[in-house]
Amino acid sequence: MSRKAMGGALVAVVGFLAFVEFTSGVLQGYYTPMLSDIARHLRIHDADVNWFEGAQLMLSALVVPAFAKLGDMVGRKRMLLVSTALTALAGFALPFTDVFGVFLAAWALMGFYVVWLPLEIALIWSRARRLDGSSAITARAAGVLVAALEGGAIIGALAGGALVDVLPLTVVLLVPPVLITACFFVILFGVRESPEKTGGAFDTVGLVLISLSLIGLTGGLSLLRLPGGVANPLSWLVIGAGVVLLVPFAVWELRQPDPLIDVRMFRSPALGPVFLTAGLFGVSVLGAQAPLSTFARTDPTAYGYGLGTSGFQTSLIIGLYLIAMIAGALLFPLIARLATPRVTLIGASVLVGTGFLLFLPFHGAYLQVVTNMIVVGIGSGALVAALPAAAASAAPHTQTGVATGLTNSVKTVGGAIASCVFGIALMHAVAGSAAAEGTAGSFSGYVTVWVVCAVTALVAAVLLLFVPKQAFTDRAGHAAAAEPAIG
Repeated sequence: MSRKAMGGALVAVVGFLAFVEFTSGVLQGYYTPMLSDIARHLRIHDADVNWFEGAQLMLSALVVPAFAKLGDMVGRKRMLLVSTALTALAGFALPFTDVFGVFLAAWALMGFYVVWLPLEIALIWSRARRLDGSSAITARAAGVLVAALEGGAIIGALAGGALVDVLPLTVVLLVPPVLITACFFVILFGVRESPEKTGGAFDTVGLVLISLSLIGLTGGLSLLRLPGGVANPLSWLVIGAGVVLLVPFAVWELRQPDPLIDVRMFRSPALGPVFLTAGLFGVSVLGAQAPLSTFARTDPTAYGYGLGTSGFQTSLIIGLYLIAMIAGALLFPLIARLATPRVTLIGASVLVGTGFLLFLPFHGAYLQVVTNMIVVGIGSGALVAALPAAAASAAPHTQTGVATGLTNSVKTVGGAIASCVFGIALMHAVAGSAAAEGTAGSFSGYVTVWVVCAVTALVAAVLLLFVPKQAFTDRAGHAAAAEPAIG
């Protein structure tokens, strides 16, 4: 196939995958304005909404390594179809239950959608690597996909906020799974399979070891959130077991000719800081979503803090935040070309940290919160687009799916840890206060959310200073592609 034809085929693939990311965005934005309504529907405390994030993030952390590796082995389109079908089935379960445990399980299973973006970036890179300027092409494609994602999130948030104010919750919850079903057929008929597959045997032992480790880590974090969980030694023992299990996993993977995760990638001077940045970024982009929504919905006349917004007003905040993310995603390849991808990543991390620091003095008015979220959104949009693209360009071509998947896996673990910490913080209301007697989270808990998100973003910026200056450029990408392995 000629380079011109290859370029045309790549544009077509990006177009269809943009619809997939639009659907992913709807999922991420649609439910957020109605989290307080869901909490009332299930008769739970606002702080318990973090269980949804925690459970979904736990499952996401488990499935991304397996699906990313299988994508490299048997085809990314095939794994996109499988994950889309599973997400749709889980989505159709939500409208038909008001039992917290059942709703939580279905919500968690919808976490299969997190594998879409890393599989798509890997699929695009597998085509772009044959073209001149492959790293820049992948960065631009990532920006388009993230723009579609955030566009879907805007429409989802606005639609969700508007519909929940006028329709029964059961009807409102039927909308996303219908769209996911349409997405399945778009992938089936519109996306061609990866031009190359690595094949080989699947590392089942590695998957079991990393799954047990992640279950221990995230399960222990969930135990911490139960009454008395922080003081219960069992919670910490389970977390410790999850961390310790990483040792036999790493030893096993180093001995495998075709590992589930090439742990040597964590030693790469380019990839290591990217993975750490992804984990720290997960704290804010995943762990802080529910607290920001419930803070906006909290009635200031009853609790002394919050904005007292309606579902639609909350969706407007989310919509403006997501517009800022679109701007950040589209600006990333432009600024990266003028400076370097590394400098752009550092600047994006600083913006996220600055935006959350602004919450400390400015949180009492609607316009103040919107301004803060716009600053956070520009940096977050750039990071969402940049991290998987950077990982793809710096990884060996046989490990592209694994590398892009790892950015999501580590980001998910960071989000799961943050979700647990934030849930505990929001439950810690002062005795005798309105928050302690009602369903709202504590103000000190919200301050904790803002501070932790700011600090982790700024730490990520410092870590990226140690990345080689030419990392994630075409020169670095071609050098990495020429090497058989990272080590």
